[in-house]
Amino acid sequence: MIDDSKDPKDTSHAWVRELKDNDRVNGLYLAREKKVGQTKKGDPFLSITLSDRTGDIEARVWDNALELGSLFREGDILEVQGQTGSYKGQIQLTLSGLKLSETGDPALFMETTPCDITEMMNSLRGVVKKIKDTHLKALSDRFLSDHDFAEQFKRCPAAKNFHHSYIGGLLEHTLSVCRMAVQVSGHYPKIDGDLLLAGAFLHDIGKIKEFKYGTVIDYTDEGRLLGHVILGVGMLDEKLASMKKFPEETALRLKHLVLSHHGEYEFGSPKRPKFLEAFALHMIDDLDAKMNGIARYMERDTKEGSWTDFNRMFDRYLLKGGVAAAAEDESYTAPVENNRQGLLFRD
Repeated sequence: MIDDSKDPKDTSHAWVRELKDNDRVNGLYLAREKKVGQTKKGDPFLSITLSDRTGDIEARVWDNALELGSLFREGDILEVQGQTGSYKGQIQLTLSGLKLSETGDPALFMETTPCDITEMMNSLRGVVKKIKDTHLKALSDRFLSDHDFAEQFKRCPAAKNFHHSYIGGLLEHTLSVCRMAVQVSGHYPKIDGDLLLAGAFLHDIGKIKEFKYGTVIDYTDEGRLLGHVILGVGMLDEKLASMKKFPEETALRLKHLVLSHHGEYEFGSPKRPKFLEAFALHMIDDLDAKMNGIARYMERDTKEGSWTDFNRMFDRYLLKGGVAAAAEDESYTAPVENNRQGLLFRD
């Protein structure tokens, strides 16, 4: 129950990122996840991950949990009332009421790239123009001149959760990978710069068929069944079918770039890289994805202090703030993060 004695300040429909301890909340949020748990006394409670375009917050319903939980499904928009509190250094929301909402501006819930989409699209066209090989240049032009492809490509997210998971994310990620491809090929003269740049541009094109997005990013049926790597090779084949003079070896190498860019089988890669350009593309793609994903995780983390909450993907805490002065007490021992290999990792 809400403790009114704290005299919470009214922050009607505040962005999740702006919520602080002891705020009263009344607004529309997306129910991203829903789970039913039990208290130590055996009473049911409802745990809901609520979100808007700025982040997520865990909400709890302690009274009438089963009844209220039956009113909505994951992905629904809820009108909620409640009050925030701090629990283990995290801001948590205790709900006093909720109901299903039939309205809600998608802009409230879908994050958009911080970059200008038109400017990025123009920049991408400019970078791709650096391709000198006539066949690769013609193939790239066929994609960029395809109006339906370009319209989907510039709005599509690059992922559901981890990196560039917002409107325009695929374009932002692809432009970054292309720019790095130009730099890498300039640094390593043995790399075929045209092939690497074409692969950088085309490596994730299948994502326009893999994802659907309205108020939430989710997978299409063909996205779940095939995935963007296979879908991307299919899109390549469609364009190549009308280019009778396209060299077979170049087509084969280009398709390998798409098929191997995830690097390892356990990361969803049908093939592992087999030549220089494929290794380079995998590492560039991986670098850009991780830099974006880690930075966004730090930015959206609500834990108090200089360190984020434990990140399960990277199996560690991440430093998001300043470094505290070293402890003067000689008995101080830093916490052990991981000793799975019999080693003590002290940070």
